[in-house]
Amino acid sequence: MPSGFQSGFWATVGAFLIWGVFPVYWKALAQVPALQIMSHRLVWCFLLVAGYLTLRRGASWWRPLLAQPRLLRLLATSAVLIALNWWLYIWAVNNGHIVETSLGYFINPLVNVLLGVVVLKERLNRWQWLAVAVAASGVAWLAVQSGAPPWIALALAFSFGFYGLIRKVAVVESAPALGIESSILFVPAVTYLLWTESAGVAGFTHTGAAVDALLIGSGLVTALPLILFAYGAQRIPYSLVGILQYIAPSLQLACGVFLYAEPFTAVQAQGFACIWLALGIYATDGLVRLHRARAA
Repeated sequence: MPSGFQSGFWATVGAFLIWGVFPVYWKALAQVPALQIMSHRLVWCFLLVAGYLTLRRGASWWRPLLAQPRLLRLLATSAVLIALNWWLYIWAVNNGHIVETSLGYFINPLVNVLLGVVVLKERLNRWQWLAVAVAASGVAWLAVQSGAPPWIALALAFSFGFYGLIRKVAVVESAPALGIESSILFVPAVTYLLWTESAGVAGFTHTGAAVDALLIGSGLVTALPLILFAYGAQRIPYSLVGILQYIAPSLQLACGVFLYAEPFTAVQAQGFACIWLALGIYATDGLVRLHRARAA
């Protein structure tokens, strides 16, 4: 067993468990508008990550990144993408669309495959193409039966897919990148929160100590799983990461159906079944290729 495998495995599992129960956290803040929650998330995340990096690397941790204009442009784009993803996810959770958000994160790995083909010119084998085709048929089935595509799921999947693509191209450690991303949107987020206070519509300090604590804690629940994920992904095979990532949308789906009684119809079950079959094909192919590579 590789050195650090066990700690890496549990760190990765911990990250996906936290992401999986996110609906419970954001539901507790349902009385606060999604844009305010997202803004607090950016502000407190930046303060936490910047403080951590300052303690670990000194007050000039950001200088090497600022000296790379191309990297800054990439991180500015990824910052906007992740902020939009966060806002849409929080809005969807607090407006009764948890089941559809889980679909988005089930679809996301296959969106990553498509982006790899289209943007990075990667090649797929026949099993990977089959997985993409089966997933596409599931999305098409849901669109036909409901009369419209599952826009929330697709928007979450593609926004996070493009975010991941940029972070793949922008070679930088997770924590400094998150620090720069949140710093880019820090001033707009603070400005918006100050405006909500002056307009008398702010949730912070006006809706109880519990809500205030959760808004401040949003920085920690944002940064912690990202740090755990970055630690774990360096210590276990990436194919295993690909399988473990289904913990999060599975828990999100369970939260929507069992905790918050969102409908999960036979039509949805059929569409989800196609996605799950596609993920099974994709994961199995990855494990087989990993086994062959080790054997060779």
